[in-house]
Amino acid sequence: MTDPRIESAPGGRAADEVVDAAIVRPARRLRGEIRLPGDKSVSHRALLLAALARGESLIEGAGDGADIRSSAGIVVRLGVTVERVAERGRTVDYRVVSPGVDGLAEPDRVLDCGNSGTSLRLVAGMLAGLPGYAVLDGDDSLRRRPVARIIEPLRSMGAELHARRGDSLPPVTVVGRIPLRAIEFTTPVPSAQVKSAILLAALRADGRTTVRELVATRDHTERMLRARGVPVQRSDAGDGATPVAVAWSIEGGSEVRAVRERVPGDVSAAAFWLVAGAIHPDAELTLRDVGVNPSRRAVIDLLRAMGARIEERSLGERPDDGVGEPMADLSIRSSELSAIELGPAEVAAAIDEIPVLCLAAAHARGTTVIHSAGELRHKESDRLAGIVAGLRAFGARIDVHGDDLRIDGPTSLEGAVTDSLGDHRMAMTFGVAGLIARGETTVRGAASAAISYPGFFSDIEGVGA
Repeated sequence: MTDPRIESAPGGRAADEVVDAAIVRPARRLRGEIRLPGDKSVSHRALLLAALARGESLIEGAGDGADIRSSAGIVVRLGVTVERVAERGRTVDYRVVSPGVDGLAEPDRVLDCGNSGTSLRLVAGMLAGLPGYAVLDGDDSLRRRPVARIIEPLRSMGAELHARRGDSLPPVTVVGRIPLRAIEFTTPVPSAQVKSAILLAALRADGRTTVRELVATRDHTERMLRARGVPVQRSDAGDGATPVAVAWSIEGGSEVRAVRERVPGDVSAAAFWLVAGAIHPDAELTLRDVGVNPSRRAVIDLLRAMGARIEERSLGERPDDGVGEPMADLSIRSSELSAIELGPAEVAAAIDEIPVLCLAAAHARGTTVIHSAGELRHKESDRLAGIVAGLRAFGARIDVHGDDLRIDGPTSLEGAVTDSLGDHRMAMTFGVAGLIARGETTVRGAASAAISYPGFFSDIEGVGA
């Protein structure tokens, strides 16, 4: 195995064009202890909430991928001091000093979100309640991500937002307003980013804003607001076990406090190692300090339902750390997997992990069906098309029908040439597949893994033998 390297482009490309590619060879066994990058979702929110809080915030163990750096850069453009005080390869500690929400500056240039849809959507919510004009833009991939879903509610609160192609695609211009109007809004598709954008705007609204979800999504924003002194109310409807609606409410005018916090290890990054350990015939891996938030841990529970031998040692929940996120050490050993069926609620809860769960399904006995996965078409790539094409190249039996995926297993995979489509989760999924497949695997666009997990392919080399 090698780290991602620059290779001459294959036939059909210009002679001077190059693409990055990682070469992965099958591992006889997998052993090791892995320190994960800081949770990407928590890291974004920590930086943005620190910008809203007057004074000094300390963020320990944040992710150091390209997406998090985009959020840090945006915060700086708003007049906040952001200092990297310690770096540990996969993580970074930040010291953030802010004048507070009323002292934030109108940006003097376009705010570059890079590849980060989280940065764009959450910052749009922040800016909706700030006087001034701002433009949010990013790379070619981000310019294909839908934004109408945030424009509609933020406009109804009184902010002025515009985007191209009928307000459907970035860049997004935001003209903020004070105060915003409080609203009641039901998200049409499960999206923690849309919910969070509205809740951040609601901090500057006149009255009580309520966001209703038909399917509950991750609750990092709500937890982190509470830890910073903002009352966030939750109410459920339905049978209690599987709510058909979850409502979150905030009273406008609440002050966000500066805190010191520790970011847990990213459970989405852990998912790749949990699948690798489960499907490899000789594996024992340990993952330290993983975030196991109940609204985020679906991938752990789904893999267990498939038969994965995952041991979990709770490290407790630290409500005084500014996050209030439970953490655990996870261990995974070689497992015999069986097929499962995922409905819309399970898909929404594990949306970022669906690609690597498809790889697990290719090694499971029976037919796995994943329903209502259409939201994957609107990620960094069309992940529905990408995972089907990539796993088929390995020899997996996988099909897509509308928004549903069907995977028949188990299948013995053969090394293949795969294309990540510049999508970090696709690159890492195909990297894991290469550890198990017979023969050499090439992952094109492997450098995209650094969006969320710098050094992923080095870790592959470190645990494989």
